[in-house]
Amino acid sequence: MERARTARNVAIVALIAAAVFVLPGGGRAANTFEGVLVVAFGAGIAYLGLRLYRENRVALYSLGDRHRSLLYGAIALTLFLIMARVRMWQTGLGELLWFTLVGGVVYALVAVYRHWRAY
Repeated sequence: MERARTARNVAIVALIAAAVFVLPGGGRAANTFEGVLVVAFGAGIAYLGLRLYRENRVALYSLGDRHRSLLYGAIALTLFLIMARVRMWQTGLGELLWFTLVGGVVYALVAVYRHWRAY
């Protein structure tokens, strides 16, 4: 019975994919749907970040200004590196800089973690 449900679900997905491929304007509809999914995913991640901040506010403030700014800077630099990876990897120097910055992020996160565990 489980195999029949799986086969049915695969057939439904294949039918939708065939409709997007064959019907005129299907590519535009697929791009719109993809955009909606990306926005929903981003909103979900933002909500998760807000919840994590609210649940760990005391622990964040107990880090002190220096380590809290290291943590926030590492998070911001990580987001920048995710967005800039394709452009930075087009040259050898950009790729080297990208990996150097990733190393800096890892170093900052380890420093914050060690300070947090020192109590």
